[in-house]
Amino acid sequence: MTPKKLLMLGGTDFAGRAVVEAALGRGWEVTVFHRGRREPPAGARSLLGDRTAPDGLAALAEASADGEWDAVVDTWSAAPRAVRDTARLLADRAGRYVYVSTCSVYAWAPPADYAEDAPLVKGASEDAEETDYAQDKLGGELAAVSAFGAERSLLVRSGLILGPYENIGRLPWWLTRIAQGGPVLAPGPRSLPLQYVDVRDLAEWILRAVDAGVSGAYNLMSPQGHTTMGELLDACVRVTGARAELRWTEPSVVLDAGIQPWTQLPVWVPVGSDMHDALHRADVSRAVGAGLRCRPVSETVADTWTWLQGIGGVAPQRPDRPPVGLPSDLETKVLTQ
Repeated sequence: MTPKKLLMLGGTDFAGRAVVEAALGRGWEVTVFHRGRREPPAGARSLLGDRTAPDGLAALAEASADGEWDAVVDTWSAAPRAVRDTARLLADRAGRYVYVSTCSVYAWAPPADYAEDAPLVKGASEDAEETDYAQDKLGGELAAVSAFGAERSLLVRSGLILGPYENIGRLPWWLTRIAQGGPVLAPGPRSLPLQYVDVRDLAEWILRAVDAGVSGAYNLMSPQGHTTMGELLDACVRVTGARAELRWTEPSVVLDAGIQPWTQLPVWVPVGSDMHDALHRADVSRAVGAGLRCRPVSETVADTWTWLQGIGGVAPQRPDRPPVGLPSDLETKVLTQ
């Protein structure tokens, strides 16, 4: 069988890198169009360019004149016009455009069990400069569909993404904090259900969808309750081997202390809140029906810890995202009150 040809826009960080590695593992021919800040995985063809710069697509335009790709995967999250320009350039040179979007494109606050037909944010445009994250991501979706049509575009509305190469810092923060040992503020309840997707499961689902010619929008995260806050943090304790004591704390105590869910205590948001319904209560039956398979949380945590140790213990941080984590003095204050 002739290997598929994949064009990855980005491909040197987190989700993009996972897609490239998965495609190379399948024997696909992979081209990575990137800015040259980091090297793509070995085995991929490299094209340099900056989608925000004048004539920044020149190398891609030249390469696309020499052949075609079976699919393009794009994770862009800034000005939608960059997706618009790239998609228009490639519309006659690629079979399918896969845009990795976000569940943030749904109008706030989406109800529990929301599916892909839930109302979307307003004000998005494929022609926009960088504005609001949710609008920008929806603008990227609009740009992909405008250039490739509904039948040749795949919109991957991801939720929380964890795993090796994470450059937001959520799971790396928990691993690093727990590795320090001692009493650890663990936001309750232990049984709090979580939804997320391991970045490698995201990548594999995308490639299977490309193989199957899948199109349309899909909520892409694990089934509801795939794991719990307790199982996640217990796994962190096990893999680090730390002498850490998880001090499970009622949500009301956490919130009364002024601690910010999601950012200061990554992954966690209080049960019953709008944020929990939006982040951990999505209907993913469509993605499961299209082949989504999710590895256990223990594997995600263990592999992230191995990766983190392998790069010296300090995770990379996206410059366009604020750092996450709880200040130690605030944690101590709550634990000793």
